[in-house]
Amino acid sequence: MTTEFKSTLNEAVIPNPYDVDISRLDVSDSRLFVNGAIHDYFKRLREEDPVHYLQDSPFGPFWSVTKFEDIVYVDSNHQLFSAEPIILLGDLDEETYVENFISMDPPRHDLQRAAVQPVVAPANLKQMESLIRERVCNILDELPTDEPFDWVNKVSMNLTGQMLCTLFDLPIEMRENLVRWSDLATDLPDLTGGTSERDVRQAALDEVMVTFGNMWQQKAEQFAKGEKLNFDIVSLLVSNEHTRDLIHQPEVLLGNLLLLIVGGNDTTRNSITGGVLMLNKFPSEYEKLRQDVSLIPNMVSEIIRMQTPLAYMRRVATQDVELRGKKIKKGDKVVMWYMSGNRDTDVIRDADRFIIDREKARHHLSFGFGVHRCMGNRLAEMQLQILWEEIMKRFAKVEVLEEPERVQSNFVNGYKSMMVKLHKL
Repeated sequence: MTTEFKSTLNEAVIPNPYDVDISRLDVSDSRLFVNGAIHDYFKRLREEDPVHYLQDSPFGPFWSVTKFEDIVYVDSNHQLFSAEPIILLGDLDEETYVENFISMDPPRHDLQRAAVQPVVAPANLKQMESLIRERVCNILDELPTDEPFDWVNKVSMNLTGQMLCTLFDLPIEMRENLVRWSDLATDLPDLTGGTSERDVRQAALDEVMVTFGNMWQQKAEQFAKGEKLNFDIVSLLVSNEHTRDLIHQPEVLLGNLLLLIVGGNDTTRNSITGGVLMLNKFPSEYEKLRQDVSLIPNMVSEIIRMQTPLAYMRRVATQDVELRGKKIKKGDKVVMWYMSGNRDTDVIRDADRFIIDREKARHHLSFGFGVHRCMGNRLAEMQLQILWEEIMKRFAKVEVLEEPERVQSNFVNGYKSMMVKLHKL
């Protein structure tokens, strides 16, 4: 049994995917992600045209790869499918141009990623565990228990914003700025079908550069004097021989800062919200969780699969290549739709169902594969696990009161707000 919530959107403007000529089926339309219609569009592509070419879209022509194993193949072969110059559907221009290591191929990718990798190394995660639990407990203990409230604002954004402050060595009071910068980083119509204006986004990016430019200068001076730096992302960049000069490459520094802010925000934040929503839509799974909280680690993987925080990554073919009999030409844009692959029933049984004790729950696409696999996946999982451990100690249910308001983007599968009410044990 599932629970359905009434949608406030006008669904009449979204055509049934089976009423559209498949050659014109456009899964880049960000409206499809707002009302959940995208899953039916992906289903048709998986069934009828799993390597699909769209000649005309707002983002230019592109290939959609929608089956699990095909996505793994593309993601694992950076020699054939380059991440450069950007992993978003839209193309960069002079106003939006930045570089970051997820949009680079080896060896540049490897050197820049290695500089910040230690911040999410097992030893550091172990040290952060108690801090995460302390913050989770403080957040949950301050929630109202007698009135509705917005879960996204009070829990999802709050927790991830605080953790971003720790990772970037910023005061907790900066958490709302970090979340806002993350939201605006990719939210342009011509990049992801977003709704922000260029001047608003640019103002936010200017704030990022001023904030971290000042921090970089302070840490660089400390490092030059031989003083010990904190164990944070900017300190790691400042002290690494391959990245210490990024302050003189502002487009690369800004790009990497935005990448790490978005990466630290979206996966965890939207999975925190998505997990509550899924348990409400599949109440039998909520009851299963109440009966056995040892299922939480496995449930976390299932949440991340079903949520798929980032819908896709884009690649560019480096040479002519054939996939499922389709001839992809050198220079063609190829989009790996993780959100579709995570619902591929050829690989995942009952893929449209949320099953918290699913076998092999970690076998999903949400973190990617190959050299570009998500760097912070263990940190995201740890935050979600601790959160649900503490939720289950306090509340019989987090009840979703209405369909959440979703982000309009073909890239970030996210939520703006979700009204809930808590039920005490």
